[in-house]
Amino acid sequence: MKIIIIGAGPGGYETAIEAAGRGIEVVLIEKGNVGGTCLNEGCIPTKVLCRSAEVLEEVRSAGTFGVCFPSGEIQVDFRKVRQRKSEVVEQLRSGVHSLLDNGLITLVHGRAVLKDPHTVTVCLTDAVSGKDLEESRDYTADYIIVATGSLPAAVRVPGGDLPGLVTSRELLDIDHVPESMCVIGAGVIGLEFASIFRSFGSRVTVVEYCPQILPRYDADLAKRLKQSLTRRGIEIITSAEVRSISVLQDAGGGMDEPAFRVEYGSKGKIGEIIARKVLVAVGRRPAVENLGLENAGVEYGPKGIQVDDNMQTACPSVYAIGDVTGRMMLAHVAVYQGLRALNHICGQKDSINLSVVPSAVFTIPEAASVGMTEDECREKGIGCRSVKSFFRANGKAVAMGQTDGFVKTVLDTDGRILGCHLFGPHSADLVAEMTALIDRHSTLEDLRSVIHAHPTLGEVFRI
Repeated sequence: MKIIIIGAGPGGYETAIEAAGRGIEVVLIEKGNVGGTCLNEGCIPTKVLCRSAEVLEEVRSAGTFGVCFPSGEIQVDFRKVRQRKSEVVEQLRSGVHSLLDNGLITLVHGRAVLKDPHTVTVCLTDAVSGKDLEESRDYTADYIIVATGSLPAAVRVPGGDLPGLVTSRELLDIDHVPESMCVIGAGVIGLEFASIFRSFGSRVTVVEYCPQILPRYDADLAKRLKQSLTRRGIEIITSAEVRSISVLQDAGGGMDEPAFRVEYGSKGKIGEIIARKVLVAVGRRPAVENLGLENAGVEYGPKGIQVDDNMQTACPSVYAIGDVTGRMMLAHVAVYQGLRALNHICGQKDSINLSVVPSAVFTIPEAASVGMTEDECREKGIGCRSVKSFFRANGKAVAMGQTDGFVKTVLDTDGRILGCHLFGPHSADLVAEMTALIDRHSTLEDLRSVIHAHPTLGEVFRI
């Protein structure tokens, strides 16, 4: 058997490695660097910056723990921050290349277009520079898996295409800490960058169209996180629609770069934000353009490629996984969707539950969520109740000096755990336990019977 995989992001390369492990020949096609958006310009480099910001905040609070710096002021060497980011990305990218060094995997650099249900034409590119080689080659296989990911969505207002506006991709390559920043969009990406650059010293204002930040998250969690970010000096304006963006050539301050004026409407009033940098973080869109999907009879639209529960498209020999399907745009979802697709190709059943997926927000403090919210339960007519526990009552959190936050567990009328929403230290790690319990249909009594080590943050689940 032979499989062609288009896109070497987490979903693509992990599926290729798994397929090769099963003795399947794989052609893996990638037009950029292996690792995709996640490794090169998303999850990983962002988390490196998050860690630098976290260390900075810990140093600033060191006096509380009896650690003093009498020699002078704490400063950020942003050049070293950027250098470490590049080193981490390169280290992990090199690791992916090592994993792909398999006799059954052929890595092809180029732009792929489906020619028919079993054939892909690749316009080859140079592996180092990415430049077109003016050469194309056809590859055929029994099955094709499309894993081309997503691209940043644009803000469709006058001035939304001005030079100098940045997405997360460009902001990760910035060579300085901007004096001020306006973040359009209070989703995961927007809030993480707002948290990072506030720690580094930027004056940050976030504008969000919806009534709450993190619109798809639990309302209590979003409310508490907003309060926490506001206490850190981040201004957050919700229920605000951006109306236009313009450039102020002479904004004062003795700086060479221009400033931007962001006009918004909120609750019947017009406001404006003046900032040196504007981050557009209004979401991402599936990368479905110029793939020749119609040549294979694959149905798709602006919201992504249409697939069934096995990630199979309308064309039986073509599957699609990850962001390009427009479902949950998370790297770990792409990995398990790839495994589901591969299992279906191989005629194997699995117990992967793609409806129970944890997500995390790496702000300071962190937030995380898995399963259903109370609002979702009400919308679906499911009877539910919630119970809370607080980090301020957790011995480890008190010792760490990080007591801001809570855990909210959503239960059905029989006590089965439907969802869990965390806000507080190491929430992104803690959510794994509740993910496993929800996936196995556990109850509150099941959770209460689990012994947790003391003193640990995990004891916050002792409800």
